[in-house]
Amino acid sequence: MIEKMIYASRWLLFPVYMGLSFGFTFLTLKFFHEVIKVIPNIFQISESGLILTVLSLIDISLVGGLLVMVMFSGYENFILKMSSGDNKKRLSWMGKMDISSIKNKVSSSIVAISSVHLLRLFMESDKTPDNKMMCCVVIHLTFVISAFGMGYIDKMNKK
Repeated sequence: MIEKMIYASRWLLFPVYMGLSFGFTFLTLKFFHEVIKVIPNIFQISESGLILTVLSLIDISLVGGLLVMVMFSGYENFILKMSSGDNKKRLSWMGKMDISSIKNKVSSSIVAISSVHLLRLFMESDKTPDNKMMCCVVIHLTFVISAFGMGYIDKMNKK
């Protein structure tokens, strides 16, 4: 009975994944809000302003892709296999990502997101204090080293 209860408790993750889907919806709305906001001013925005806007859109899409990966693979790994009815509609990576690969994808996505933020910060370097910029570089390098470390540990575990 205890084992059945523990096994059934995996469904407590369902609201978490539903919450992530709401987060994804909010990101999508924010993406289109940014696009709609820039369209009327497209010819008045400076080149660097436009690049910063595009970097924001890239950032939103990276976070959205990360959310989709975590939602789908977490649901399939912990709750129940998804069935789309048509295997042609099924994403190629679904059902193939274990916890280790999800962790590596998440860490590499965090590095990519951090890179976009750092690039945005460098583009606005005239407005950013040097100590803040240095702090952001150190944080980014921490993410990079952590991602390499996790990848290395996983590689050693597979051997």
